[in-house]
Amino acid sequence: MIEADPQILAGTIASLLAGGATGLGGLPILGIGRGAARYQPSMLGFAAGVMLAASFFSLIVPAIDILNRQGAGAWSAAMTVASAVLTGGILMMLIGRYSIERFVQGHEVDRIGHRIWMLVFAITLHNAPEGLAVGVSYARNAGGQGFATALGIGIQNIPEGLAVASVLAVRYRPSVAFIGALLSGLIEPVFGFLGALLVYEFVLVLPLALCLAAGAMLSVVMEQIAPELANGGHCAHAALLVGLALMLCLDIALG
Repeated sequence: MIEADPQILAGTIASLLAGGATGLGGLPILGIGRGAARYQPSMLGFAAGVMLAASFFSLIVPAIDILNRQGAGAWSAAMTVASAVLTGGILMMLIGRYSIERFVQGHEVDRIGHRIWMLVFAITLHNAPEGLAVGVSYARNAGGQGFATALGIGIQNIPEGLAVASVLAVRYRPSVAFIGALLSGLIEPVFGFLGALLVYEFVLVLPLALCLAAGAMLSVVMEQIAPELANGGHCAHAALLVGLALMLCLDIALG
């Protein structure tokens, strides 16, 4: 355990830096000021594009790669990924339905707030398995793969932070939106520490965690954002494509 301490510390610090990159992504929202609500369709579209690309290329594709390296066959990996994605999506649907019935009483303003926080919750949730990935990578190879994983996830977190800030800025002050973007990434060092501490246990559950988060994000995009984009016009659709293309390039280039 003493020999593992430096690796645990390295994994925790690396996941903290990677998670903190969401705050860097949220910085541009401070320059928009109080007129952020004018850009609501574009902001929601950008967030949707980032979430769609991240679901597949930051979560599902890495999960398949991990399962293959663990020796899973093609059908075994396919069924594992599909089951976890469906489970994550269904769970998020149930959370959304329960929470809106329990806490929202039919007022439109409350429904807008509920939609915003469901989006933020989904993006924040997907940072948990990314933190695990950093911690596990450092515990297994502190000098090589760990650094590459932390750097890749950190850069990917920048547009995700902007997506969180954009969603929050629809209703809240830019300063609040920035703080929310920063806080959304701080779940990563918690799970980075756990991943480095319990590396062998989390190597087994990491693909499931990645796919559960992917299913949750896809569910939220379809249920919370898609209806808004239908009436958002060309700006919303263009912003979705920009967010998707940006996240796609980062995920493929950074592996």
